[in-house]
Amino acid sequence: MPCRRDAKRRIGIPYILAAENERERPTREGAARHAAHPLARRSAHWFARLAVILTVAIASGGAIAREAVHATPQGHPNIVVILADDLGYGDLSCLNAESKISTPRMDQAAREGMIFTDAHSPSAVCTPTRYGLLTGRYAWRTRLQSGVLLGFDRPLIESGRETVASFLRRYGYATAAVGKWHLGLGWQNSQGRPVTEQDGTTDDPGVDYEKPITQGPLTVGFDYFFGISASLDMPPYCYIENDRAVQRPSLDTNGEAFPRNWRPGKRSPDFVHEEVLRKCTEKGEMWLTEQKQEDPARPVFLYFALSAPHTPVLPEEPFRGKSRAGEYGDFVVQTDWAVGRILDTLDQLHLRDNTLVIITSDNGSTMTIRPFFAPYHHATNYHFRGQKSDAWEGGHRVPFIARWPGKIASGTTCDVTICLTDLMATFAQIIAEPLPNSCAEDSIGFLPLLTGEAASVGRPPVVMHSIAGKFAVREGDWKFIDARGSGGWSLPENHVPPEAPPGQLYNLREDVGEKENHFLAKPEEVTRLRDILTTIRQSGRSRTP
Repeated sequence: MPCRRDAKRRIGIPYILAAENERERPTREGAARHAAHPLARRSAHWFARLAVILTVAIASGGAIAREAVHATPQGHPNIVVILADDLGYGDLSCLNAESKISTPRMDQAAREGMIFTDAHSPSAVCTPTRYGLLTGRYAWRTRLQSGVLLGFDRPLIESGRETVASFLRRYGYATAAVGKWHLGLGWQNSQGRPVTEQDGTTDDPGVDYEKPITQGPLTVGFDYFFGISASLDMPPYCYIENDRAVQRPSLDTNGEAFPRNWRPGKRSPDFVHEEVLRKCTEKGEMWLTEQKQEDPARPVFLYFALSAPHTPVLPEEPFRGKSRAGEYGDFVVQTDWAVGRILDTLDQLHLRDNTLVIITSDNGSTMTIRPFFAPYHHATNYHFRGQKSDAWEGGHRVPFIARWPGKIASGTTCDVTICLTDLMATFAQIIAEPLPNSCAEDSIGFLPLLTGEAASVGRPPVVMHSIAGKFAVREGDWKFIDARGSGGWSLPENHVPPEAPPGQLYNLREDVGEKENHFLAKPEEVTRLRDILTTIRQSGRSRTP
């Protein structure tokens, strides 16, 4: 069966023996000790021909209405989604027996819950994955056909679109986003107009930081936001709380050499790059604590989007030298610490037993082809080919751990293919409320996998997208890539040998490293998968209404 109860039977994943930190629940003091000594198949078969494409009504314009809140039934669990930034599958010591990095807090969560070994981000880069996670819809259905947004760019989430946050808030949840946003913001100029009508603005286009942000987390369902506009290497370098910059960026800053690099720009006096991960972690802890003090019975949804271990790689002093993978490894250790702090807070608030925690990443790591990183011999993306940006597995197969005591059996694994777009439908299953047909078009709930009630959920094929806008589709054992190269940085199209086939076809059951291309040998399979991809792209949805 794809989902197994016995962790000792894991294939390709080291069984994690019970360690000291398993016998005692974590505390803040325990987390501090770890900071000082910080100690990864087949999907359900699907092919339903969409002969008739239903016209889906678009949600009414404007921000999601707060007043449409339903009474909250007793027993809804708290939900915490921890989304790391560029964390590779092989970085976790519970997924890679030869990892040069110890991740005790994520390992502990894995022991106490379920590891998904075939989980995928919908994109191999940041912005489109975040859009997909929060909306349950592939980002290539929007204006963003390749690449990512920058810190001054306009919002990507459409006005009026239902999100995970707005849906859960509709059913009584308190909602917060903390950390990296990277989905565009409604910055205003001094005349109260949008600062830009296009994407890719690198220099400040005249933001009036005294004016509120007109579109952002608060207009897509979140009650509270604290964090940064985009990646930690993109200006503006300032903290944002709710709909305003905390301080105006007024100081010039230049990045250092890779991997401590960031783009030149302005930073606010209170903004120090090295402190961002820690300060956002503290805000996440604070919000959870305040919510439960104000209304202990109200369920919470925390979307904790870490800024690490994405560049700039900036581990703070207590974490330096704590790995065998250089500064990057040390930064992963600090990322693990941040995860642990949130888990500790749930324990201190007595929320562990009624909280679903999901720990995952927005895409693969980018360290694979970095020359400075090679001497460490650390397989940051495990044995998967490629890296962040690519349509190859290393670009989008991500770590995925789910913990929910009493609902998810501890020490289990699941080999069924899932996608981060599936979270929205899964949360709807958890609270037993239907999703409108006008949202979450590419979200397929997998609650039965979490609870062990089913071995598959009949998920449609998963579509992945690369930084260059190249498509891949996965159905069962087979994966088709509609590109000659990686679709990203590892092997750009203009570097592909001229004799290479026009596409790629891999059997991941037999060849998870994507070494043997069957494109020319199996033209019928290529045609079948290409037709599936075309249908999903043209239909506007992959979830059956």
